[in-house]
Amino acid sequence: MEIVTTIAPVCLAIIMFGLGLGLTIGDFTRILKNPRDFLVGFLCQVILLPIIAFILINIISLPPEIALGVMVIAAAPGGVTSNILTKFADGDVALSVSLTAIVSLLSILIVPLIVFNSAEFLGIETAKDISMLNIALKMFFVVTVPVIFGMIVRSLMTNFIISKTLIIQRLSVILFLIVFIAIWVEEWDRIVSYITRAGLIAFILNMTMIFVGYYVAKFWTSGIKQRKCISLECGLQNGTLAVFVTTQLFDDIVFMVPTAAYALIMFCTSIIFVLIVRKIN
Repeated sequence: MEIVTTIAPVCLAIIMFGLGLGLTIGDFTRILKNPRDFLVGFLCQVILLPIIAFILINIISLPPEIALGVMVIAAAPGGVTSNILTKFADGDVALSVSLTAIVSLLSILIVPLIVFNSAEFLGIETAKDISMLNIALKMFFVVTVPVIFGMIVRSLMTNFIISKTLIIQRLSVILFLIVFIAIWVEEWDRIVSYITRAGLIAFILNMTMIFVGYYVAKFWTSGIKQRKCISLECGLQNGTLAVFVTTQLFDDIVFMVPTAAYALIMFCTSIIFVLIVRKIN
């Protein structure tokens, strides 16, 4: 797991820097103009997703390590991929960007809280020298600082950054894929046996959240574009961040397996979802 442990923080920092390059202050103040849409998406992703994941790990018989891995990916915020696919689906891209930005910044508090409490519930010990505060501080330096730095760079080079938006988005996706290819290559012999145990719950969680996000938004948000956005935000998680947290807390690859399974599944299901809903107006 040495390669993944080394590259995950670097890739995550670059991805979050790329997210910052796509943000302006307006992306944060926009939620004040239409707070209901944002609040529905926020609650679906931050509250409903971990609750549903917790219910599933109690219903489906899983090894504790796999169960905790599921909670890690459920605690992770949405990623840049959700913004890209929301655009392809003709969804509310501005809402998607705002949700990704706010939830990502808050993840330095949300993720440790969910993961440490889940570990305690499952009776799993984290690394002796890592506390909730320590992991929050580490996340601050690889999540929050790069986002802020990216926003500063954008404000200084706005026209150039806007012209390179597509390249920045593609780089983020490539880095995301590099992390997961490294996991599969480095731990191939072990991960194949684990994936059969994690694949089912990852699929159920992903499909559940896509539908929950869509139908909750159907009743509580302002339109179809917002439904598409929130559904994708709920179904697409920042797997690189989940890998980073896992490698900081545990030495065993098994904790990372649900994230690897979820990453593969979410790309497939989300693309199918986009193809289905993109023509719905």
